[in-house]
Amino acid sequence: MRRINGTALIIAALVATVGALAFPVWSYADRSGTGQDNLNAAAVSTQWGPLSATDRDFLVKVRLAGLWELPAGQQAIERAPTKAIKDAGDHLIVGHSDLDKRARDVAAKLGVELPNQPNEQQQGWLQELSAASGEEYERKFANLLRNAHGKVFSLVAQVRHTTRNTLIRQLATDTNQTVLDHITMLEATGFVDFDAIANEAAGKATASPTGPPPPNGNLPPQPAPVSPSGDQSFTSRPSTQPGAPTAINTNRP
Repeated sequence: MRRINGTALIIAALVATVGALAFPVWSYADRSGTGQDNLNAAAVSTQWGPLSATDRDFLVKVRLAGLWELPAGQQAIERAPTKAIKDAGDHLIVGHSDLDKRARDVAAKLGVELPNQPNEQQQGWLQELSAASGEEYERKFANLLRNAHGKVFSLVAQVRHTTRNTLIRQLATDTNQTVLDHITMLEATGFVDFDAIANEAAGKATASPTGPPPPNGNLPPQPAPVSPSGDQSFTSRPSTQPGAPTAINTNRP
């Protein structure tokens, strides 16, 4: 009897050991929380394609941008002492009026609720601008807005790259054009502090930069141009050419 009990205990111990070893494999295979699981769990079906949590966050951010940048643009036209700042304010008003209309239309079709006032941080930026005057105002205006536009640029790119929803994809395309136009106008004021922007971004970076070694004073060999081979004609034009179809245009239909 003692021998049987001992054998039973050994068998039970072996079963427990195998179960303990197998559990992590089983639990990992069935667990949720991976990127794919999160994508599928947060997405909802629509007639324009799946709408992810990132898509919905993007819609809200487009709306929030207009809620504070449009009044900032109006203030610039009323208060700025230089034409460059007034021109930037003009582009903010025109661009965000158009973009906000597009965002509200997309949100209505997709059933996404949008905010009706800027968030706390954005309200703080507007208060900073209201409290400033003269050149201080111009510098704050150019840098607050340029920094905000630069940060949203990465989200626009991510959404444009990954969304499976056609309405969101088109809105991301429109937003990209508008944001780049505003960045260009803000930089044209001459007040943007590029060192501050670079230092802030560097402080948040975690990966080491990669690329060729720094220049050593000698001119490197000239690389061969990238050009098509053969005798061919093309109908498109570079986007940097004025009036080209892909050039920045905030007067889109």
